[in-house]
Amino acid sequence: MPNPVRRPRLTRLLRSLRILVLAWLVLSWLPVLLLRFVPPWTSAVMIERQAHAWLHREPGFHLRQHWVPWNQVSPWVPLAMVAGEDQKFPYHHGFDFGSIDKAIDAADDGKRLRGASTISQQTAKNLFLWNGRSFVRKGLEAYFTVLIELTWPKRRILEVYMNIAELGDGIYGVGAASEAYFHTPPARLSPAQAARLAAVLPSPRRMHVDRPSAYVLRRASWIEQQMDHLGGPAYIDGHAPPHPPH
Repeated sequence: MPNPVRRPRLTRLLRSLRILVLAWLVLSWLPVLLLRFVPPWTSAVMIERQAHAWLHREPGFHLRQHWVPWNQVSPWVPLAMVAGEDQKFPYHHGFDFGSIDKAIDAADDGKRLRGASTISQQTAKNLFLWNGRSFVRKGLEAYFTVLIELTWPKRRILEVYMNIAELGDGIYGVGAASEAYFHTPPARLSPAQAARLAAVLPSPRRMHVDRPSAYVLRRASWIEQQMDHLGGPAYIDGHAPPHPPH
């Protein structure tokens, strides 16, 4: 016979677990909902970099970032980031499973495992998480990506991303980057300048906007070609060419 004492304990345990899960959902979704309307004042990645500078006593380090709303940024900037990082951005729901499959196949063939993160995933990671490759972090990244995609329109995701993306050591967001590298407000960035910013996104501390290597120049040129191929800034809102990129 079932132990009558154990049943109430199990019931209490299940009730406690439900409360914990509900509390986690509310507490994790609340900042996502808030940040749909309020500019983030910082990000987890910025906090991590600043803490690293303090711990390692980098006296010359100065973190630069300030928020620039969508209508004060050149339309070429978000297009360049989509062209260089995530061409299916207007069409996916946070994950590009085709790119993930290709990355896994490449790793199976002995090639270096390459990233397949979408702009939505990178926004989730930059805002809420730490750098690293653990399964726990990737799981949380996927979770926050789902929350962001459910809560924010695509323009908001891009607006936040281009304001918090690392574009040089201590330089975060298009506002600080346009002033540091081109001495111009972000509204005046040309297609070539926007492509140069997007070209360093895979590794912004190793690649340099102001001292571009031959690789960065080639990548920037390729991004410009892709911007033209996608049909211009209207692509961001889903006004695509006849055949979206595969």
